[in-house]
Amino acid sequence: MKSTKTAVGVTVAGILAASLSLGAQAVPEQPKEWEKCAGVAKAGANDCGALDGSHGCAGQAKEDNMPTEWIYVPAGTCDKITGGEVKAVKPAKS
Repeated sequence: MKSTKTAVGVTVAGILAASLSLGAQAVPEQPKEWEKCAGVAKAGANDCGALDGSHGCAGQAKEDNMPTEWIYVPAGTCDKITGGEVKAVKPAKS
């Protein structure tokens, strides 16, 4: 009985320690810069106007992954997305 309680205690302690270490890594640092990433926006989910000037507002992308539609992503992210192309970089607000 004593070894069962010890095993349960060690298991619970391990789970708590693992969850605390995962929780510390779950939230990334606040971005210092943002990239205008073209070619990855979903239909109706673009940020602001099209690069070709076909419209001037957010949410007007007619198809997924159009090369003229873009979204802002943290700097360094766009190159990791298949089809993403960095069009501009801007500093984050402080």
